[in-house]
Amino acid sequence: MNKQVNTVLFDLDGTLIDTNELIISSFLHTLGNYYPDRFKREDVIPFLGPTLKETFESIDAEKVDEMIAVYRKFNLSQHDLLVKEFDGVFQTVQQLKEAGFKIGIVTTKVLMVVEKGLKLTKLDSLFDVIVALDHVEKPKPDPEPILKAMELLGSKPEETIMVGDNSHDILGGKNAGTKTAGVAWSVKGKEFLLGFNPDYILDNMTDLLDILEVEKK
Repeated sequence: MNKQVNTVLFDLDGTLIDTNELIISSFLHTLGNYYPDRFKREDVIPFLGPTLKETFESIDAEKVDEMIAVYRKFNLSQHDLLVKEFDGVFQTVQQLKEAGFKIGIVTTKVLMVVEKGLKLTKLDSLFDVIVALDHVEKPKPDPEPILKAMELLGSKPEETIMVGDNSHDILGGKNAGTKTAGVAWSVKGKEFLLGFNPDYILDNMTDLLDILEVEKK
């Protein structure tokens, strides 16, 4: 590719850091409080990606704020026990930064939790911009957060690639006019992501270095 790409935007959860067990546990804990024995692990997998508000509204519109509070309290209490970085992530992001790429995070998580995850995985010094749920009116797949990140970085859509583990990331990138890459380690599976026609699928994050023609160290 891809000499014209100079900007890489990453989703956070399930893409850079492995928060899958934390998120699944947090949903099971929260929903178990309200609906004992109703939700199993496979039932909450579809909830990975949308905002908490969207998910809990689909279950009980009247208890949304209460459920989010229960979720976040448990999520924060278990965060450092359950979160780790995916293989190849630190190396890839560091090498992209050294090669002069502009790097950002676009996530449906609130900033406080984003910063906690980045600090824990030692990724916190590597990103030029973070666009979190607090910063936008409309989350992915709406293009707003991706357009905002590009504006902050001074980047154009044709110079940018959006990397993520969910349909929201691929569709958000397409809606914003960027190139897109899905990650094969998505909890929803490689085949699921292929259904949204990303430009690339990464089997390991270091594949991004090959795509962007950055020499691996």
